[in-house]
Amino acid sequence: MADLTRRTALVGMLAALTGCGVPPAYIAANRRAAQDRSATDKRIAFANWPLYIDVDEDDAKRRPTLEAFEKHTGIQVEYTEEINDNNEFFGKIGPTLMTHHDPGRDLIVISDWMCARFVGLGWVQQMDRARQPHVTEYLDPLLRDPAFDPGRKYTVPWQSGITGIAYNRKALGREIRQVSDLWADDLRGQVTLLSGMDEAFALLMQGNGVDIRHWKVSDFHKVIDQLRTLVSGNHIRRFTGNDYTKDLSSGDVLACQAYSGDVIQLQADNPDIEFVVPDEGAELWADSLMIPNLAEHKRNAERLIDYYYEPEVAAELAAWVNYVCPVPAAREVLASSKDKDTAALAEDPLIFPDDSMRKRLFIARDITAAERPELENEWEQLVGR
Repeated sequence: MADLTRRTALVGMLAALTGCGVPPAYIAANRRAAQDRSATDKRIAFANWPLYIDVDEDDAKRRPTLEAFEKHTGIQVEYTEEINDNNEFFGKIGPTLMTHHDPGRDLIVISDWMCARFVGLGWVQQMDRARQPHVTEYLDPLLRDPAFDPGRKYTVPWQSGITGIAYNRKALGREIRQVSDLWADDLRGQVTLLSGMDEAFALLMQGNGVDIRHWKVSDFHKVIDQLRTLVSGNHIRRFTGNDYTKDLSSGDVLACQAYSGDVIQLQADNPDIEFVVPDEGAELWADSLMIPNLAEHKRNAERLIDYYYEPEVAAELAAWVNYVCPVPAAREVLASSKDKDTAALAEDPLIFPDDSMRKRLFIARDITAAERPELENEWEQLVGR
């Protein structure tokens, strides 16, 4: 309840400032850096999501890639799995950043649509790419220039993924190739969509032929109108969080909006489940690393980020988490593995999309601060929150 109160207060304060025409809690570039203690204090405080890093098969408390970094550099990593929800973490760390205090974290990972808020508010520091040669060389070109951070000056993808369609082909008895295939009569009451606006809207726009890199508010309203009709006609079973995986696995639904990384896990238990990048395209997203304002170990954090862009390290991480790897060069590393199952990951298009799939993947432009209140109100009314 304390987190909810703090988050509500923060959102209210930001809204009030925005309404007055004042940049909400914006921190100027010349006020973002603290005195860097990296040279004398060999530490990094790294906050990430649960189950988002490799662990030792015999001891879940050990993280091989982090241990190798610590051994090689002498830098100790205080790794915490404290991020469970983008909005919740925004409410947790936001009051500290907006009042210009030490956040107690040198490195955080959040979804790019939320990264856009942090970058826009001036809450994170620009990275020194001269200290990150592997990022410069190996970052996937598809991820280099999101609208909210051209050139990735403030953010670096930790892992990436695709929002597309998952379905049980055997149970359905036909292929799904387009978003519109979800609205066929044989799927009435057997479809779920993601409940989060930022996670859901882009794919639905793509079903209407919209270039999500340059979408308009009118495109959003069109999607809402379509979904209202589908909801009132009981075509959409419900809007879900990550629990859509249970519905699909149990057979309660036959098709759903889904994340590529989840489907890899589902396919291990049920090979009849397929993931589709629709003909019209799908959204490519990332969860990205950022260095918050006043972080005291910026250079150490930059060094850790660059370490994870070494192809051998990126391959080890990708083999464990099974999301789209932001380092395409890691594919060759996995392909050369003597372990058959590890080598097979190099051929999985949900970890390393093939050329045909890559042509249909796009990063959606972010929702602006001015647009968000109206669109969130419409979306929340639709999903019944």
